[in-house]
Amino acid sequence: MASKDLSWKFVEDRTVEPDVIRGARAQSLELGVEPISAATGAQLAVITAALAAEQLIEIGTGVGVSGLWLLQGAPDAQLTSIDVEADHHEAARRHFTDAGHPAARVRLITGRASEVLPRMNEGSYDAVLIDADPASIAEYLEHALRLVRPGGAVLLPHALWHDAVPDPARRDGVTAELRGILAELLESTAVRTAVSPVGDGLLQIVTAR
Repeated sequence: MASKDLSWKFVEDRTVEPDVIRGARAQSLELGVEPISAATGAQLAVITAALAAEQLIEIGTGVGVSGLWLLQGAPDAQLTSIDVEADHHEAARRHFTDAGHPAARVRLITGRASEVLPRMNEGSYDAVLIDADPASIAEYLEHALRLVRPGGAVLLPHALWHDAVPDPARRDGVTAELRGILAELLESTAVRTAVSPVGDGLLQIVTAR
């Protein structure tokens, strides 16, 4: 095992995941929904805590793993989460309740993100998480940059797409699109961008104040 793989495993193994998130992760895997890694979640919590986030939105609820981690760093924030699967929302609601998050602070919208996002208020969110259909990443990213407030963060887990993005031999549609997005953002002077190798890669974009 290469030293980088050892470092990755070391970080993942030493991330302490609350019981309710661990339970949500187990259910997610049972349903075949790939959740963010525990270390990725911990990093999300650090970011929302640093932002003192009050308004969060995520595209792709799953059964609540990523949303629970976002709220772990900002427990008093309002979370809006969008997913097309009503069954996922039913499961996620139980996990949010078990974690002690009042229903009034967790707004679950069942519907297609492409139809819901245009109705959301511009510049209203401290952090936007995109963890949904990879074929629509470019569209969701455009919406996210509109929705986040100046100085807020747009967060994209799975940014390295199962180690495909760094591999020049991989040229499938999703990999090529993510590679292009990363290249464009890293060259942009309008945002500050960093990619962390944690989990499956975490793209972090901070908008100008």
